[in-house]
Amino acid sequence: MILRRVIQHVKKQEWTAIWIDLVIVVVGVFIGIQVANWNTERETKKKSAVFTERLKADLREEAWGYEYLILYNKDVLANAERVLAVMDGEAEMSDEQFVISAYRASQYKYNVRQRSTYDEMISTGSIDLISDQSLRETAVEIYTAPLFDEISSDGQKSEYREIFRKSVSKDVQRALLKNCGDRYVEPLDYVLIIKSLDYACTLDLPAEKISAAANALRSNAGLVPALQYRFADVETALADMDFYNPNLNNNLREIAGRKK
Repeated sequence: MILRRVIQHVKKQEWTAIWIDLVIVVVGVFIGIQVANWNTERETKKKSAVFTERLKADLREEAWGYEYLILYNKDVLANAERVLAVMDGEAEMSDEQFVISAYRASQYKYNVRQRSTYDEMISTGSIDLISDQSLRETAVEIYTAPLFDEISSDGQKSEYREIFRKSVSKDVQRALLKNCGDRYVEPLDYVLIIKSLDYACTLDLPAEKISAAANALRSNAGLVPALQYRFADVETALADMDFYNPNLNNNLREIAGRKK
């Protein structure tokens, strides 16, 4: 329509009308570009807000899981110390408590990661939509750090865990799992993660079965060296999580609404 009018005005040499038509075209294009930019910016802000809220929700669970992992492995470490103290002759413990502590020293915690939002943003190149620099950097650090997987993998594959399970009868292991194993904790429950592994329990087994398990463990020459190695691994991992990454720990606690 505009093009036809311009051609007609050119033929008639109506220069004023031609300039008016050109101005209309330029203004129309400019307005169209501005509207498109406005729509793009609005959609970008909308997507940014959605990703930010989703990421915060994921990181709140990650923060809980991070704190849970620290407390859980402190329980593992406490039980390992008790067993080593008994084996070194520095402390005394009943056969039942010795077997329970030895079992708990072999345990590991596997965390189900909440990383779908982060992975989606990385795969689509949308990570820069998170305008909060602290939030973005915390997400990158927590999701790229191998520590979560390493501490679980090291626990699962530890020589000490293998020695314990090869030394103790299936009946005792079943009783340990049933009566003294990991407590179930609902996600985001900060109360039950305290002493989730290190709580009072009994095996409810005949004394002779418990004594046989304790004697089998005490007489295994490989137990102490393997447990010492396990102890060092857990202690190092805890130091990395609890002390050497204070900014990450503090940022996660802030996102979770916890005091630093």
